Amino acid sequence: MARTRNSALAALLDQAGWSRTQMAAAVNRMGVEAGLSLRYDPTAVSHWVAGTMPKEQARPVIIEALSRKLKRPVTLAEAGLASNGTADAAHDGDTVSELLDAGRQDMDPARRGVLTAGVYSAALAVPGFEDVFGRSATGSTSRTARIAEGEVATVRSMTDKIADILDELGGGHARPMAAAFLVNTVAPYLKASATEAVRKDMLAAASDLVYLTGWMAMYERRHGLGQRYYVKALRLAGAAKDHVTYCRTLRGMSLQASNLGHGTKALELADSAAEASPKAGPRLRAFLAGQQAHAESMTGSRQRATARLREAETALSKADSRREAIGGYDASAYQFHVAHVLYEFKDLAGSVAALQESLRLQPQQERQGRVHANAVLAQRQFELGHVDAACSTWGAFLDDYVQLSTSRGDEHFDTMRRRLRPYAKARAVRDLTARSREIAARKGTAA
Repeated sequence: MARTRNSALAALLDQAGWSRTQMAAAVNRMGVEAGLSLRYDPTAVSHWVAGTMPKEQARPVIIEALSRKLKRPVTLAEAGLASNGTADAAHDGDTVSELLDAGRQDMDPARRGVLTAGVYSAALAVPGFEDVFGRSATGSTSRTARIAEGEVATVRSMTDKIADILDELGGGHARPMAAAFLVNTVAPYLKASATEAVRKDMLAAASDLVYLTGWMAMYERRHGLGQRYYVKALRLAGAAKDHVTYCRTLRGMSLQASNLGHGTKALELADSAAEASPKAGPRLRAFLAGQQAHAESMTGSRQRATARLREAETALSKADSRREAIGGYDASAYQFHVAHVLYEFKDLAGSVAALQESLRLQPQQERQGRVHANAVLAQRQFELGHVDAACSTWGAFLDDYVQLSTSRGDEHFDTMRRRLRPYAKARAVRDLTARSREIAARKGTAA
């Protein structure tokens, strides 16, 4: 049977100004980010244009490559890559059913490889609060099951406990628990009948948990999955008419974009979060302004970044003593933002000082955050040429890392070992290297 030429894909290639070679290279690079090993060449692209359908796992990668190049969302249908049973990732369906699908895969170790291959989309269209405000999150409700405030309290209590486990033991342990709780308990609650007030409270509580699960996925470098959870959290927050969690989730999405180097997207999301929070309290305003400062520094505006830091500091000074367990913001987090801004503007020594202050102010129980902060501090001390100081900080990093299950911690561990190799003869490095070998053996990490 003769194939039909994919003129839609050919047109997008022309719009992008890409040759077949450039297209193949971009898709292969995107595959690495998505956890896939792709080896496409110009011939493969020519086959796609001629009408051959790429493998299903590669199609979202192709779409994201085109979206980033064209700086606008591109859909599977627009690229002529939609097929029977294939839908765009951003489709607007039953939020609870979509959440069940993601959660079931996330709690199943056998499916983790599939989830790792999820593609983060820098061109994803994020639903505005007015688009999701009061909108139903589920297609139907149960006539037999009924919930009340007690079930809402259960979800909020479990969310707090999962956050504690995250801080104490790491996302590798906490996220599967969150996914299982979402699937087995929260989703049935969301489909149960309830009074309007209870339904609204349950949607808000579920949104908090989904936001936390997305945060953990992002922190564990499962960026495509984290983005999926974040979008579900936005929809649940909108259905609950919950501005706070909606804005906090946008801020988390901004942080994710900044972690991946998408400064313009990070600023867009941070600004959207701030604009959508007219009734935010001072702690949330500080939270949002701090992320705006970070994003502004990535786009090169020192004046605006500094102004946002002042806004964050002023707002934080007006906040009461109660710090939220989920997505909270405090003086330690503020100093971490200061460190990011200074680093972007090449003030390495100032960034180190801010990181040290952030660690000094950090709550003792937040081991996961301390692992990340110590690792970043050590890397920046190392950049300054302070090898002994970096080794001391990396030693503090190892104190916590050995007790955690954390993919980001693993990444920091690998970075530490790689950076130390050229300095193997220094005494501090020898001692740290010996200790890292013991930890690698215990954790099953490759030498």
